[in-house]
Amino acid sequence: MSPAEKTNRYNEISQKYGDPWIWGIYITLLIISIVESYSASSREIAAQGIYMPIIKQCVFLGAGALCVLLLQRVDYNKQKFLYAMIPGLAVITVISLIYVMFFGEVINGARRAMTIIPGLVTLQPAELAKLSIVTILSYIFAKSQKNKDISNGGLVSAAVVVALYGALMIRSGLTNTLLLVAISGSMLLIGGAQFKRIGYLMIFFIIMMGIFFIIKSNNDKKQELFTEVQANTQTGGLQVELNPDASESKDEVGRSHTWKNRLLEWWHSDSLVYRDITAKNQQEMFSRMAQAHGGIVGKGVGKSRECSRLPLAFSDYIFSIIVEELGLVGGIFVLFLYLSLLGRAAMIVRRSKRVLPSLLVIGMASFITFQALFHMAINVGVFPVSGQPLPLISKGGTSIIVISIAFGVMLSVSRTIANYGNKKNKVDETPIIDGLDAANPTEIPAKNVWK
Repeated sequence: MSPAEKTNRYNEISQKYGDPWIWGIYITLLIISIVESYSASSREIAAQGIYMPIIKQCVFLGAGALCVLLLQRVDYNKQKFLYAMIPGLAVITVISLIYVMFFGEVINGARRAMTIIPGLVTLQPAELAKLSIVTILSYIFAKSQKNKDISNGGLVSAAVVVALYGALMIRSGLTNTLLLVAISGSMLLIGGAQFKRIGYLMIFFIIMMGIFFIIKSNNDKKQELFTEVQANTQTGGLQVELNPDASESKDEVGRSHTWKNRLLEWWHSDSLVYRDITAKNQQEMFSRMAQAHGGIVGKGVGKSRECSRLPLAFSDYIFSIIVEELGLVGGIFVLFLYLSLLGRAAMIVRRSKRVLPSLLVIGMASFITFQALFHMAINVGVFPVSGQPLPLISKGGTSIIVISIAFGVMLSVSRTIANYGNKKNKVDETPIIDGLDAANPTEIPAKNVWK
């Protein structure tokens, strides 16, 4: 097949189904998810049986695949789609975040989830927030384009939205808030904002997070003092030593104290080789042991030694199991998949005529890639210990569905862009909602867009 025929074939596939590279990355991640989530489910098998964990994972992956198939057929600029993805999703996300702050289920010392169907379906609003922030910022930046730059009003609106979401999410995990800031920064770049203004905005976020941390730390100290005084009163002044791990598992604890300890532990940590394994450091210890055991080429699929004793091996530490079974080579391959997704999104963005689809694509890709990088950095010890699922691979229904929706949106936009100028399948290039037709400031015209 000649290069021209290959290009024509590529264009035909893109116009009908969306970008083939994105499809390839998505399908590869699905295969890895099925294999590795089953390998890492030893601790679940003891309680649920041999097949139940993988059946649940496949059900969620199947539901996610259905979302991808439906969304990739929807034109991103349809009014109903934009209303559902921007204000509709935002309202649902904010309401659920507020509910979880006060009434959510406590998971690992923080309120993170709400029950939809008791015993079957739970929702983690923090995952929805990552998707929602991309759609809201895409709308704000597209609406506030001015001379291929973002207006001051747009920057202020974006800062307010990110600050609001960050404040609602920070109690469920500090890394989620940092992830929002990273996503916002990447979208600012594509939106055309100057580096100086991006720097000012990042400084603002850092100051706001510092103020929040100081206030929360003081409140947590007062709460601990009140609890101690109350306990002494009830025990007649006797000093009773409480088990912090036990209290953390039963009720919500002061997160600022937990964050501070994790940061100090990470900052002052030397090699873990010389440490005893305790309840507090077992995740770090067993995850590093799993990676060391894997070596260069790994021990083989299903031959993990540490999955049976590494807590949360099927979710927060699944990358360690991947490295143990597939080695450094497998870990680099998984990293390459996520980086390729971001690179492919960048290529689509630079060939898009409008800023709205550009922001949607780069925002979704940044959200997925940054979350993957955070997960891997935590597993290898670059970041302090925190909970962050590996997109599409870690177990977790909410995360899988949200990531699948993000893939569906990227495929929808890439398919719509591929049909620009296609006489057989004309696509309206102007969004129905007024004010969202601003030109993409990063567009690079090319002779052959999809070569």
